[in-house]
Amino acid sequence: MGLPRLLVRVSLALLIIALVFAPLWAGNFGVYLIMQVMLLSIFALGFNLLLGYTGLLSFGQAGFFAVGAYAAALILLEVPSLLLGIAGGVLAAGLAAVILGYLSVRLTEIYFTMLTLSFGMMIFSIVTRWRAVTGGDDGLTGIPRAPLELPFISVDLSALPNYYYFVLLVTLLAIWLMHRIVNSPFGLTLQAVRDSGVRAGFVGLPIRRYRLWSFVIAGLYAGLAGALLAPLERTITPIYSHWIYSSEPVLASLIGGIYVFAGPIVGSVLFIGIKEVVVRSTEYWMLVMGVIVIALVLGFRGGVLGRFQGQQKGD
Repeated sequence: MGLPRLLVRVSLALLIIALVFAPLWAGNFGVYLIMQVMLLSIFALGFNLLLGYTGLLSFGQAGFFAVGAYAAALILLEVPSLLLGIAGGVLAAGLAAVILGYLSVRLTEIYFTMLTLSFGMMIFSIVTRWRAVTGGDDGLTGIPRAPLELPFISVDLSALPNYYYFVLLVTLLAIWLMHRIVNSPFGLTLQAVRDSGVRAGFVGLPIRRYRLWSFVIAGLYAGLAGALLAPLERTITPIYSHWIYSSEPVLASLIGGIYVFAGPIVGSVLFIGIKEVVVRSTEYWMLVMGVIVIALVLGFRGGVLGRFQGQQKGD
């Protein structure tokens, strides 16, 4: 047990070092792809708290992603403060998650999934038609990559490498916080709710309350990913709120493994990497991408990390 744990820690340290020096060896496009992986990792980690730890499949997470992105963009267009924009995006997504989650967690299984899908498409309709605020189909453009205002210092993040380090720091903090959450008594309770909600209810656990908290945390993580995307892309369009975009964290989690903490992160790396290669290779990339994803999901039952963990245990 000691050696595998040591190897994991050494590997993590080497990975973080490689990420710190990425602007030196990856180039601007490589840095951009790494940032896409980090944002999808945050998005997928939040989603997997719902699916892997609470047993709830949501197809409306793109709605919260878009709420975070649009809220951050609107704030940044008015007030050039990065922290204020990110915080506003996260809080807006969290508020939306509280309202919609309160209505959604009353149902389970396919009913919950379809209700979240409906709410997600409702958000898509709002951002598409509310042209005065969201810009409609054209979206919001010219979003500034505002400086990071700290006590006694202002950090210019207009250059992509500078913003990369900010996103890297936020991603590491988000991963650390989620790891603490899933390994806390709260996280263990969510797993009990996932395994048997009826039994958990019989021992006196407020099932709906725990499901709602899980839903809200997932919404906050989706909002954080969206808020970070707005300054990166400098343009936000309604496509980010469409249900199709909700499939990305689902696929990333399934590919990596929903019952392994790092599964969504590994799945995000594989998903973005495969997508980039396929898009460059063929105009029928959606078909090819679908075939590859299906092959990965069927070939690695429990995900890539889940399969590896099973082999380590001798399954």
